[in-house]
Amino acid sequence: MKTQAGIGRMGRGAAALIVAVATVGAVAALPGQARAADGGALPPYAFDGTAPRVKGAASSSDAAQLKVGQTYRDTLKKDGKVYYRVDLDDKLNSYVSVVAVPKPGGKVEYGDGFKVSMQDGSGTDCGYQQVSFSSAEYARPLAGYARRIVDKESSTCQKAGAFYVLVERTSKPTSASDDWELEIRHLSEPALKKAGPTELPEAWSSATPPPPAGGPQKRQGGAGFHDAVSLTQGEWRSDIRPGQTLFYRVPVDWGQQLFATAELGSSTAGDEYVGNALVLSLDNPALGHVDESTGSYDGKQTTLALDPQRPVAHENRTSYNDAANGMRFAGWYYLSATLSPEIAKEFEDKPVPLTLRVNVTGNAKPGPGYDGDPGPFAVTAGDKEAAANGASGARAAEGNDSMRLLAVAGIGTGTALLLGLGAWTLMARRRAA
Repeated sequence: MKTQAGIGRMGRGAAALIVAVATVGAVAALPGQARAADGGALPPYAFDGTAPRVKGAASSSDAAQLKVGQTYRDTLKKDGKVYYRVDLDDKLNSYVSVVAVPKPGGKVEYGDGFKVSMQDGSGTDCGYQQVSFSSAEYARPLAGYARRIVDKESSTCQKAGAFYVLVERTSKPTSASDDWELEIRHLSEPALKKAGPTELPEAWSSATPPPPAGGPQKRQGGAGFHDAVSLTQGEWRSDIRPGQTLFYRVPVDWGQQLFATAELGSSTAGDEYVGNALVLSLDNPALGHVDESTGSYDGKQTTLALDPQRPVAHENRTSYNDAANGMRFAGWYYLSATLSPEIAKEFEDKPVPLTLRVNVTGNAKPGPGYDGDPGPFAVTAGDKEAAANGASGARAAEGNDSMRLLAVAGIGTGTALLLGLGAWTLMARRRAA
């Protein structure tokens, strides 16, 4: 009763202000609420929900600009060729990654894929990557990146100005004509304060370590790079359906090596043979493709492994080998596993047990000495905590946004209440006087 009387004396304006701010505080909790799980059909690829749409241009002259640190979405037609623009200085390395997402179940052929390249104003290629369905010929997300590296020893692509990102899709005549969805991200990397080694060590350990101890733990993979589930060293159990791709990420620091194997569990549904039944792929923190491995399945448990990779080092970028070159910086490395849709035809359309065994060997070493914030090209205490807890990239970002929103709303609510109460007190004193 006292509260009602107090509000009556405050007046409608002050009361409305408090109610409105309290409502904002309640709404602020919404982003942290759990999303409903998909049922029946395979979960769609999980795009970054904050990514705006951008339209690739037919000519570099009309190319839309991609801002640093921003993710975008677009579509690419069969045999399409589109340009985007990035404005670069002469100090930072630049990476633009493209994730191509074909329609699930769409027909692809050997060699279908895309090339992403970065060019300067004279049309000179600064750095490119070409990715394709070269082993397992069924639709799944593909990732690759283009890059411009600042190098005092080079005379090309070094000046500040406009650069152009060209994405070209290649398809066989018999392949599906559906558009591919694209997820595009632009990142920058500082140069070094002082030049480091430029030659690769000749000797490095390629011996596969023993399986991680502790037994399997349940950790279901994500549906895209954006919500990839964090892993640390260990044995991780998921369920994967025919045609599905699961995404994971592992923090790998400077000087450390990543080893990964994938095991498909046995099935009682049949004993048919499916070649290239499982693809295990590795992509680096800038979403550049590093390596992949494929394995067959005949209903018995089967294991495939990624090739041993060099320890993470800045000088790896001097290699002409894509796999060695890709292990060029610390940060989150992404593992993705895709199960062939043929499994549903030869066995059953139901989940197959999948076990990932992850080893991260070697002690973390100091970074190469960046002249600035390394951004995503580092392993932080928060990254290690996320890996231990199994947080996904999307949930971590959502949690941070929610906390910031709640903090702002909380401050706003408290301030409004204090202002309202102050106004009410002042009015009461004036009436008493």
